[in-house]
Amino acid sequence: MEDPVRERQGKGAEDLKGSKGRLSDDIMPHILNLYASRATPEDFEIYAPNATFEDPLMRAHGVKQIKSSFYSVAKVFSESRIVDYNIEENWKAPGVGEILIDNKQHYKLLGKDIDLTTLITLQIEGGKVTRHEDWWHKKPLRNRETVRLPLLGRLAEITRRGSMFVTHALMGFGKDPTTSTS
Repeated sequence: MEDPVRERQGKGAEDLKGSKGRLSDDIMPHILNLYASRATPEDFEIYAPNATFEDPLMRAHGVKQIKSSFYSVAKVFSESRIVDYNIEENWKAPGVGEILIDNKQHYKLLGKDIDLTTLITLQIEGGKVTRHEDWWHKKPLRNRETVRLPLLGRLAEITRRGSMFVTHALMGFGKDPTTSTS
């Protein structure tokens, strides 16, 4: 039986294959580290310098804000990880495409288990992630294009940006955590 993901890669996929095969094979270990609160500075090298990250709570611009977003997860949750996932790669042109990660995430907050089904979409250009969205419950993010009243969508966008600025400040403006050697 043929792998349906490889079947859907389409034209241009061969231009972005990593050393292990598909580009997602190279990116997924980093994504798993980010969501498991064990990110290293190297895990953020998958992002283009002007990349964006967005979920229902935050809207980050640039690698430093993306670092703050993911480094903050360990401060909020005692456990976090992706527990199951399926990947689809779609290529629009050589070097341009998307990786879709249909997944289940597990978190623990104040001793309570939280399980979430999400769709992570990664827009790729030249082998780097330019846009990373995490759609909780697989629902598109609310913004001025996805809601009936654009003003409410714009308010959702502003709220996510405000949340990001507070998080970014609290997390040291994207500084990598230091490890103590005591």
